[in-house]
Amino acid sequence: MIDVILRLWKIEDAQALASIANNRNIWNNVRDRLPSPYTVKDALEWIEHTQKENPKTNFAIEYKGMLAGSAGCILKDDINRKTIEIGYFIGEHFWGKGIATEAVKLITKYVIKEFKPVRIYAEVFEHNKASMRVLQKNGFYLETISRKAVIKNNAVLDNYIWVKLL
Repeated sequence: MIDVILRLWKIEDAQALASIANNRNIWNNVRDRLPSPYTVKDALEWIEHTQKENPKTNFAIEYKGMLAGSAGCILKDDINRKTIEIGYFIGEHFWGKGIATEAVKLITKYVIKEFKPVRIYAEVFEHNKASMRVLQKNGFYLETISRKAVIKNNAVLDNYIWVKLL
């Protein structure tokens, strides 16, 4: 097991978060609501948002005492109230160390314990094979490919839906 923890965001994380998130290779694999460029001001606003959350749904990923990324979940409602979406990103200089795999394991355990869903899923752009491997290693399976379902960088892409049923 590698030295990865999920923890609450702290104001002191703002500079490191801005450094990690202000990266085109990160932005190319996340939703457009993540600002680009990503500034310290954006990081401070995000951290302030997470500190007000109840229940807590967004966490800093820490690796060997350093901020390495972000993981969180989106609680669904109404007829989808037993379904939760997870999302995550890891700073590029932390790639290839198993951090994302461990972070997904941790956010999945948290989601199961706190919210008792019957379904957890993640959406992945067609080109993000590394993220698909992370999910597969955590017991998720490819449920469907939504063809031409998303637009990123003005390109229409397939969206891969990875699911873990409980």
